[in-house]
Amino acid sequence: MKHPFDEMLLAARVSAGAPPLENTRAHYRTYRQWLADQPGDVMKSRREEAEVIFRRVGITFAVYGAKDEEGAGTERLIPFDLIPRVIPGAEWARLEAGLVQRVNALQRFIHDVYHGQEILKAGVVPAEQVLNNAQFRPQMMGVDVPGGVYSHIAGIDIVRAGSGDGEGTYYVLEDNLRVPSGVSYMLENRKMMMRLFPELFAMHRVAPVAHYPDLLLETLRTVSPAGVNEPTVVLLTPGMYNSAYFEHAFLAQQMGVELVEGQDLFVRDGFAYMRTTQGPRRVDVIYRRVDDDFLDPKVFRADSTLGCAGLLDVYRAGNITLANAIGTGIADDKSLYPYVPKMIEFYLGEKPVLANVPTYLCREPKDLLFVLDHLGELVVKEVHGAGGYGMLVGPAATKAEIEEFRAVLKTRPENYIAQPTLALSTCPTFVEAGIAPRHIDLRPYVLSGRTVQTVPGGLTRVALKEGSLVVNSSQGGGTKDTWVLEA
Repeated sequence: MKHPFDEMLLAARVSAGAPPLENTRAHYRTYRQWLADQPGDVMKSRREEAEVIFRRVGITFAVYGAKDEEGAGTERLIPFDLIPRVIPGAEWARLEAGLVQRVNALQRFIHDVYHGQEILKAGVVPAEQVLNNAQFRPQMMGVDVPGGVYSHIAGIDIVRAGSGDGEGTYYVLEDNLRVPSGVSYMLENRKMMMRLFPELFAMHRVAPVAHYPDLLLETLRTVSPAGVNEPTVVLLTPGMYNSAYFEHAFLAQQMGVELVEGQDLFVRDGFAYMRTTQGPRRVDVIYRRVDDDFLDPKVFRADSTLGCAGLLDVYRAGNITLANAIGTGIADDKSLYPYVPKMIEFYLGEKPVLANVPTYLCREPKDLLFVLDHLGELVVKEVHGAGGYGMLVGPAATKAEIEEFRAVLKTRPENYIAQPTLALSTCPTFVEAGIAPRHIDLRPYVLSGRTVQTVPGGLTRVALKEGSLVVNSSQGGGTKDTWVLEA
């Protein structure tokens, strides 16, 4: 069996018994030499120190449906791994070009869907897949959003697959254009690594990420409604019981903006206001971490207490910016993911820089037959699923789990897509047994305002269970610091 691509090691040279630095990829050699020089107990004590600090700061996430021994919802630390994922600068430059290209095309697609629908008329994307989609918001038809930007913050999930000692191939696994999360862990991981191992940053030219909150605030200010020179920006959270509440509070604090809940907002005379101790204050930009369905009880879910009644009217009048825009979910629905390469060609006239993973649409009878015949080899996902829930990883599933999933798939095939089980790249990871390879992915964050920009790297997620391909924190995954090396 071939080894998956290892981010640090050259597999053939390792198996041939080459000396450590000769079997190490060039961009990792300085780090690996440093690692080899560390006394055996140093990494263990540093990991314990990191856990104490993370717990003290309160860097946790809630696990929906999970209960502790007293029956209360559980708050967990996301495990942090001490061994960084390192990306050479030239490699990152190509990744970044692909990310910017993809996000630009997706922005054009969302605008088109809610305006001329040219891509549907051209038959490039099936109209029924958009117009009958649960993520399509007819209320957004004809609405011109400030700056023409729909997804101000995008998290694009990238994986590398391949074997042997080649370069491996990067693929886009998912597009997250609604309310992508995890950037706070990217920032805190870097802060922790600099605290625990300052000498490593003297030995490597690691591109900084600490300016992300400043870039985010700048991005949000540049897309404020027309005529607003000093916009008031707020971050709207569902509240402290949301799984990502730590991140909401963290980003608001880092940007220096108010963290608000729906009850803090109200609409009057065509504008949105927040309640303050000094009286009402007009709000111009809302970075919302609340899903569409809960934003405005007058239009969407009437039972929602998380949003603000009348907000859509203010939005349609052009008097407020919502980041991300209502209706962006149509571009990150997994049933539309297979069409993104065609969107890039349709809107930009370019070939995609980053490839998609081959995907079977279970709503297509031919694809469904293939998937049902090969369930034990494929990864099957819900088109609206997230967090690693509602999916089947065929090679890791029992016969009973496969048969149970088969029955569900036959009942609602349109709710699922399937993909080959990629041999995700691995990265050495510090686990209980020592240093061992674990599968990883990468979520870079792309900010769109007047310009489209990224911070170098992103959040590397790692599947800590041996052999597991599921990196989601809700499924027991951890995170690593991601280094992009400057030239």
